[in-house]
Amino acid sequence: MNTEITVLYRPVGPKELALITASGFREFPPRLPEQPIFYPVLNEEYARQIARDWNVKDSGVGYVTKFGVRTEFLTRYEQRQVGAAVHRELWIPAEALAEMNRSIVGLIEVIAEYPSEPK
Repeated sequence: MNTEITVLYRPVGPKELALITASGFREFPPRLPEQPIFYPVLNEEYARQIARDWNVKDSGVGYVTKFGVRTEFLTRYEQRQVGAAVHRELWIPAEALAEMNRSIVGLIEVIAEYPSEPK
């Protein structure tokens, strides 16, 4: 079977990374009640920007994950540009996250780490 795969990125902090690690790098954790949307991003540059500029500020370290998802699953979600041309992401409702996790092909990889700057 020839399945088309879309590569996505997800900037995460240490708590989310610990949960991803606990899953064997196979799935993203369920969203919290105050997080109704899962936001994977469509390019590495944007993921790095979020990890470096937001995750480090919020939790002292930011990571960039990379993963492949069956394109067929993603076709029901519109790509959204939320700023400059590079700021493109998908908005996947929290209730669809388990299905998205089942659509991940291979493992979730950590491709970058941004520690906070020493003071």
